[in-house]
Amino acid sequence: MRIAPERLVPALYWTFRTWEATLRIGEENLEAVQRIWDAGGRVVFACWHNELFTCLTGRANKKLVTIVSASGDGALLAGVLSRLGFWCARGSSSKLGVRALVQTVKVMRDQQRDGVITVDGPRGPRHQVKDGVIYLAHRLGAYLVPTRGLSSRHFVFSKAWDKFELPLPLARCSVVYGEPYKVEAEELDKAAVDRETARLAEKLHALG
Repeated sequence: MRIAPERLVPALYWTFRTWEATLRIGEENLEAVQRIWDAGGRVVFACWHNELFTCLTGRANKKLVTIVSASGDGALLAGVLSRLGFWCARGSSSKLGVRALVQTVKVMRDQQRDGVITVDGPRGPRHQVKDGVIYLAHRLGAYLVPTRGLSSRHFVFSKAWDKFELPLPLARCSVVYGEPYKVEAEELDKAAVDRETARLAEKLHALG
């Protein structure tokens, strides 16, 4: 008998919160993001899919908008994230999806929320930035913030496409924020998008 995703969400949420409580968590360079908030700006946090668990432990701002796969697994993740204070749009796998992108832009504007995107998710290829995050930041005039979730000890799900990392209890975890920046191109043609995705990937790798 298949259990409906909504019935599993409470257990998964409390499992995450209990696991999170065993970790030693810190944040680096949050002051760079804080300066943008103080000036009334919006940001889009860009992270790798395999570091999502550690990134979620950051205390920077839980009033976030994100895009989650329309799959069954995505329903579980969306349920947990909603309980953490996120607003979730459901999108396609290869790109953000037009409907999800429009929803995200509207919510970020109307509710003064920031965004967070796993830039290589939800199905990869691993550590290859997709173009949706570039369109999102450009449309909003928001700052992109390369973000890494690094842990001293973790279990790697080696058979998963992203080699997902689960920090082990008592591990030291750090959410590292890169220097915020804006998309440079005025018009996003293919060449400009390719430049911007390569630029973001370079910044993410440099943080690690």
